[in-house]
Amino acid sequence: MNFTAISLFTVLSAISGTQGPVAPAQLPVANTIDSAVVRQVEDNKSAKEVTNETENYVRNYFKDIPIMIQVAKCESHFRQFDSDGGVHRGVVNSADVGVMQINERYHLTRSEKSNLDIYTIEGNTAYARKLYNEKGTQPWVSSKPCWGKYENKDLAMNSK
Repeated sequence: MNFTAISLFTVLSAISGTQGPVAPAQLPVANTIDSAVVRQVEDNKSAKEVTNETENYVRNYFKDIPIMIQVAKCESHFRQFDSDGGVHRGVVNSADVGVMQINERYHLTRSEKSNLDIYTIEGNTAYARKLYNEKGTQPWVSSKPCWGKYENKDLAMNSK
């Protein structure tokens, strides 16, 4: 993660009125992860509010593939970022990242070649859609005990 302690201190200092080492206007925002942290701190959003925004994004993005909404719920509980602003990582496998728990070891190079940043919600969900279009729900088979009960129902809904 490119978000430095000094940058975080600067954002927090600006909000609290404490003098920081860099003026808030000079604060560099290197990537979407940084932007999400800054936005969360500036907006004083709770982790629950951020999670709700992520859930709404996922529900809208995968409205045509409802099973993927259930996969996201089971895989990450609709979290792209953790409360510290870092990308959400898997509990069982820390190489699994973001709302769709895309595994870095297997998919980072390919996602980058596709110009998809799996550390952003947009890139994470777009890459998940790419995987789904190629392999269905197979890449998320380890969490199937959680989302599998919805699979046939969602497939029936899509066939109408």
